[in-house]
Amino acid sequence: MTEQAFTPPTSEWYQPDPALVAAANVPDYEAVYDRARQDPQAFWAKRAEELQWYQKWDQVLDASNKPFYKWFTGGKTNMALNALDRHVKTWRRNKLAIIWEGEPGDKLSLSYWQLWQEVNKFANVLRGMGVKKGDRVTIYMGRVPEIAIAMLACAKIGAPHSVVYGGFSEQALASRIEDAQSKVLITCDGAWLRGKIVPLKNTVDEAAQRSPVVETVIVVKRTGQDIHMEGGRDYWYHDLMALPIAKPRAETEIMDAEDPLFILYTSGTTGKPKGVLHTHGGYQVYTSTTLSWAFDIKEEDRWWCAADPGWITGHSYIVYAPLILGATSIIYEGAPTYPYPDRWWQLVAEYGVSILYTAPTAIRGLMRFGEAWPQRHDLSSLRLLGSVGEPINPEAWRWYHRVIGREQCPIIDTWWQTETGGFMITPLPSVGLKPGSATRPFPGIEVDIVDDDGAPVGVNEDGNLVIKGPWPSMIRTVYGDDERFLSQYWAKYQKQGWYLAGDTARRDEDGYLWVIGRNDDVLKVSGYRLGTAEVESGLVSHSAVAESAVIGVPDELRGNKIFAYCILVAGAEGSPALEAELKAHVRHEVGPIAVPAQIEFVDNLPKTRSGKIMRRVLKAQALGQPLGDLSTLED
Repeated sequence: MTEQAFTPPTSEWYQPDPALVAAANVPDYEAVYDRARQDPQAFWAKRAEELQWYQKWDQVLDASNKPFYKWFTGGKTNMALNALDRHVKTWRRNKLAIIWEGEPGDKLSLSYWQLWQEVNKFANVLRGMGVKKGDRVTIYMGRVPEIAIAMLACAKIGAPHSVVYGGFSEQALASRIEDAQSKVLITCDGAWLRGKIVPLKNTVDEAAQRSPVVETVIVVKRTGQDIHMEGGRDYWYHDLMALPIAKPRAETEIMDAEDPLFILYTSGTTGKPKGVLHTHGGYQVYTSTTLSWAFDIKEEDRWWCAADPGWITGHSYIVYAPLILGATSIIYEGAPTYPYPDRWWQLVAEYGVSILYTAPTAIRGLMRFGEAWPQRHDLSSLRLLGSVGEPINPEAWRWYHRVIGREQCPIIDTWWQTETGGFMITPLPSVGLKPGSATRPFPGIEVDIVDDDGAPVGVNEDGNLVIKGPWPSMIRTVYGDDERFLSQYWAKYQKQGWYLAGDTARRDEDGYLWVIGRNDDVLKVSGYRLGTAEVESGLVSHSAVAESAVIGVPDELRGNKIFAYCILVAGAEGSPALEAELKAHVRHEVGPIAVPAQIEFVDNLPKTRSGKIMRRVLKAQALGQPLGDLSTLED
C-alpha cells in the first residue's frame, strides 16, 4: 500500500453559478492573482489607496530588516478612521453597522452614527481614566456590543487592546494581563451561555489578585446578578458613560502605519502563550481586501461571522473588516443549540442573513440533530457560506452545502492564522470548489509545500506549508519576545526567508491545496504519513458518528498506533459491535493502515474556544503525561 491511497477526492467538483461569477467583486481570480504576483507592492498600494490616510506612505514595503517587515512606512492612519469616522460623513451614517441579539432574546441595533457616538463617548472615558497612546488595555467580555465599542475606542485613542476570550480561567487571564502590563481592564458582570450565567467578574477579581498591575476595572452590566465591586478600582460602564466627560465626539489619534493596534495571545504546544502583535496600517488594508473579495461583500449584505470577538476571526471579521467595508454585521451572544438546535437557522431567517461564516466543529455539531431543524426555517436569503478554524471534512462540507446552502451557496473554506491576520488560502466566489480543499492562495500571497530541506514536494505528497513572501497583515513580532518570533516562524527556512506556518499540506494535480492539519496532527504508522483529518473524515462519514478526534500513540511495531475518540449522533449508542463496524468502515473509506487500534465513545472532546480539537490533550491523557497549557481549552 502506498501513500497515493490517501490522496484527496479530487474528482468531485462544484462549479460556481455563472450569474454569481459575473456579479462578483473579483470575477477573474487567475488574472488578479497573476497581476499581484508580477508586482506585489503595486498591488497592495492600490488596495491601500481605497482607504483613507491622514498622510500617504513613503514606502509600500520596508524589507531592510527581514523578517521584521514594515508596511506603508511613513503613512499616518487609524483603524477608527476607516472603520467609523469616514462613514459618518456619508449616507452610511444611517446604515446599520451591528445587529445584536442576546441569548435570552434581547435585541439591539446600532447604526454607523450611533456606533461612532458610543465609541467616541467611551474613548473620552478611557482618556479620562488616564489611558494614553501606547498603553495596553485588556478586554475580557462576552459577545455583547460593548466589546466592539471597547476595541474601537482603544484603537481611536491609540491604546493597543489585548482581548482575552471570556471563558479563560483567572490564571490564563492574569498571565495575559501581566505580559501586556495592562493597568485598565474592561469586563462584564457576566455573560449568558446555554441559559446559565458565566461569572466573568468573579474571574476578573481573582485574576486582579494574581496580577496587581491592574488599577482600574470597568464593568458592563449584562446579567444583573450581585457582584463584588471594589471601591477605587471598579466602575460601572453605564455610570462612566453618563458623566459629562463622555461626550459623543472625540479626536482620533493620528497613528503611524506601524503603530500597534492589538496584541492577541495564542497558545503554543509548549511554553507560555504568544502575544501576536498586529499594527494599524497593513492590517486594515489586508483584512478589508480579503473580506471584500473572498466573501464578495455588497452594500445590501447581512454578514454573520458566528465566531467570538475574542479570537482573531472575531477581530478581523466581526469587528474590523466589516466596518471598514461599511457592512451590516450580525453578533449573537449565545450557543447555537440553545434553547433548541435551530437557534442559528431562526436568526438567519429573522435577519435575512446573506453570508454565514462559521467553524467545521459547529457544522458537525449541528449535523448531529439532523435536517428537520434547519428545514423549519426559510434560509433562502443565504448567498455564500464560509468555514474557518480547521480543515473541513468532506462529509460536513457536503451537508453544509446541501442542507444549509440548498446546493446554491459556494462554501468559502478559509485557511489562515492568528499570525496572518487574514485569509491566506481561500476560494473567491468565481473559483471551482472541491469539498475539503481551501483551493488556492489569496491574490498577493505565494505559498509552497516543501520538505524539511526546503525542496518542493511532489503532487499529492505531504510537506510543510510555507509562505514565501511578506503580506500587509503579517505578525510583526511576539510581544516582548523577538527571539521567539524568529525561532517559531523563521528559523527553519531562514536561508530562504520563508514563514513556516506549522501546518502539513498537499497540492493536488489541479494545483488545489489541502491543509491536513498541524504538524503535530500528522501520524506516522508503519512508515506511512497519515493526517488525523483523513482518519477523522473516514469515521465521520459513518452515519452514527457526529464528530471524531484521532491521535497517534507510540507503538514498537508500527511506530504509532491510532486511537480514536467519537461523539455519536443523537440516538446512536456505543458498543463493541459499533466499534467493529467503524473499524471496517475506516478500512473501506481510507485503507487498512488507517484502522484505529482502539475507538472510545465520548460525550465531548477537548477544544479551544475557536473550535480546534486539542489532540495533544487527548494524547497526554492516553499516555498518562502532564496535560500542559490548558488556558485555551473551552471546558
